[in-house]
Amino acid sequence: MKSDRFNLLSFAEFKRSGKKISMVTCYDSTFAKIVEASPIDCILVGDSVAMTVHGYSDTLNATPEMMALHVAAVRRGAPRKFVVADLPFLAHRGGRSRTMNAVAKIMRAGANAVKIEGVDGAEDIIAHIVQSGVPVMGHLGLTPQSVNVFGGFKVQGKTTSQAEMIKAQALKLEKCGVFSIVLECVPSEVASAITSASGVPTIGIGAGSDCDGQVLVIQDLLGLTTDFKPKFVRHFANGASDVATALQKYDNETKVGSFPTLAESFGSDKA
Repeated sequence: MKSDRFNLLSFAEFKRSGKKISMVTCYDSTFAKIVEASPIDCILVGDSVAMTVHGYSDTLNATPEMMALHVAAVRRGAPRKFVVADLPFLAHRGGRSRTMNAVAKIMRAGANAVKIEGVDGAEDIIAHIVQSGVPVMGHLGLTPQSVNVFGGFKVQGKTTSQAEMIKAQALKLEKCGVFSIVLECVPSEVASAITSASGVPTIGIGAGSDCDGQVLVIQDLLGLTTDFKPKFVRHFANGASDVATALQKYDNETKVGSFPTLAESFGSDKA
């Protein structure tokens, strides 16, 4: 009997049918509950949590322990959603034992799959993770864990040689057994060509509309982040403005004494 819940098999089914995949990055139970009640297909617990939640300037400070903590929070808020979690910086580059310990920690926290940035030099470990029964999502293009190599958060694949390299990497990932590939900050025509050639679905972020799906950080799509807005981000709500208005109203009504009202207060049990 076919389940109507989006699961691992749904990625391939959506690609075959031409149906787009919607993915949202979130990191806590509160937002996860909202996503759980929405038609969004799946959740990514990204290592961008180091930046968005913890205030670091890049993703390098994320650890397996940090990722597991946020995965568990998201799982409690969204018990039915398919959850993918990032393997953080160097977690899959320190030997098989260390890698599998990190994978186990994140999966036991509640993830359904892990996401790994890059492929060159990691083909064997990616294949091993897949063969161990853990679904793996790939990630190519702008891979934030390599920000120091790229010299910043820059679009990748703009030259012919770079585009061909990313296409070759996508084929390597597919051979390793990944079920999907995130393409981040690559020219739309490059992402389109990879999507057409790939047997697994592509999830775009700053990679144009021809990808098989899209992913955005929930704080970005809600307009909660105003100090940094990449070209590929669309605000689907005015979250920061709405929150600022609510805080101003709360402050004012507290100070003039109109909050709380009698209806918002408790009485005693006097006879």
